[in-house]
Amino acid sequence: MEGEPVNVKEFQELARQALPKMYYDYYTGGAEDQYTLKENVEAFHRITLRPRVLVDVSRIDLSTTVLGYRVSAPIMIAPTAMHKLAHPEGEVATARAAAACNTIMVLSFMSTCTVEEVASSCDAIRFFQLYVYKRRDVCAQLLQRAERNGYKGIVLTVDTPRLGRREADIKNKMVAPQLKNFEGLLSTEVDDEEGSNLEAFAKETFDDALSWRDLGWLRSITNLPILIKGVLTREDALKAVEVGVDGIIVSNHGARQLDFTPATISVLEEVVHAVGGKVPVLFDGGVRRGTDVFKALALGAQAVLVGRPVVYGLAAKGEYGVKRVIQMLKDELELTMALSGCSSVKDITRSHIRTERERLQSML
Repeated sequence: MEGEPVNVKEFQELARQALPKMYYDYYTGGAEDQYTLKENVEAFHRITLRPRVLVDVSRIDLSTTVLGYRVSAPIMIAPTAMHKLAHPEGEVATARAAAACNTIMVLSFMSTCTVEEVASSCDAIRFFQLYVYKRRDVCAQLLQRAERNGYKGIVLTVDTPRLGRREADIKNKMVAPQLKNFEGLLSTEVDDEEGSNLEAFAKETFDDALSWRDLGWLRSITNLPILIKGVLTREDALKAVEVGVDGIIVSNHGARQLDFTPATISVLEEVVHAVGGKVPVLFDGGVRRGTDVFKALALGAQAVLVGRPVVYGLAAKGEYGVKRVIQMLKDELELTMALSGCSSVKDITRSHIRTERERLQSML
């Protein structure tokens, strides 16, 4: 591959060359047979576009709002763990790239830079991802630190009562570094001779008793808006609206938790219909092209979050790499909109795409 990468896939190849195998496998892997991992990407390929012609697209506006905050494009940075394994500057580099691109980064609860380091690195709207640990006091403390440091929203990940079975990590005996956010609060050093020490850490710390009523507890300790991440069904979407969340992220954790969940793009519309516009629905899983972003917006997502591609950019070229990945997706989205006859994101409608189901129905 000569010269600059021209798409996300090429950044993935650069990341593969740059990273130790253990870390590359950690970032790229999925659960068990990795059926859902492949499906997250491939399900996009089965949705086709229905472009409109002879529309004035001389000026294209990609901007939108998420929870009332203006972003330059409907492309946010998903929470992904341990960026220092990808690049020595870690989450600080990612945060600066997000700020430069004028978009929102969700800082992972499992970050290798502290909440404070990321906050002081640059000025930007940032959200904080939360896992609920058995030790609720640790969560409460981190939440308070995030609030004090100007984070504007909480992303509660709800699909991880236990860690999914990621076989590459077990084989590689994946070792997680000490996570700085927890220094003096709890140790992330655990011994597990059998496999991934990440799995052992999760087993000890994640609260597998977490349930819907605990959202009341979370509400009582923070004033920030709460988005829940990991909803895949109509039933859970209705429940989420009922308990009063501020937003929903349709996600299967990048196919790292439960294998054989559907591709997120194939259940997005089910969730959007259930929610009926009461709260914003965001989306992640398998976004590798601007056309993917367009398809998710057409199916009702307010914005998409990008996980692995950001890590690939970071591993390959640090802060500059993350900026390039976001910019590539923005440029591709802009071109897709122009060629589809949409001059702003609100012009992207359901009739701009055709799903596989519709194609099959038309053949009957």
